[in-house]
Amino acid sequence: MLTNQSYLESFGLIEELDEQATETISGGYGVFEIKNKTVYNVPYAIDGTVTGDPAPGSDRIWTAYSGNGLTIEFDADVRIDYIKLKKYTLTDGVYEFQNNLNTDNPYDIDLYSVEPIPLF
Repeated sequence: MLTNQSYLESFGLIEELDEQATETISGGYGVFEIKNKTVYNVPYAIDGTVTGDPAPGSDRIWTAYSGNGLTIEFDADVRIDYIKLKKYTLTDGVYEFQNNLNTDNPYDIDLYSVEPIPLF
C-alpha cells in the first residue's frame, strides 16, 4: 500500500516541496507591522514611496520580498519647521513609532522594534 509520501515521491514532488520550503525559509516574503504610538502624525516612506497612515494610533502591515527587506524613512523631529530624517532597513517584525526618551527634545521620536512577527 502506498502512503501519501510514497505517492509524492513517485511523482517527484518531494524534491520540489523541499526546494519550496528552503526558499520560504531563506527568502520568500517578509511581514512588517508599523504602529504609531505617539500623539503626532508621522508620515513615512516605504522603499522611497511616501505612504502609510501617519495618524496617532495607526497600524499598518506591509509585506516585501525578504531578500530585500523594507526601507523606511521618516522625520524623527515631529515639529513642522525642523527636519531630522532617519532611515532604517527593517526585518520581519513589529515596529512602533515612540517618543525618543534618550534626548532632551520632547519632539524627537524614533522607530523601535518591539517584537518579531510569529511564523505560525
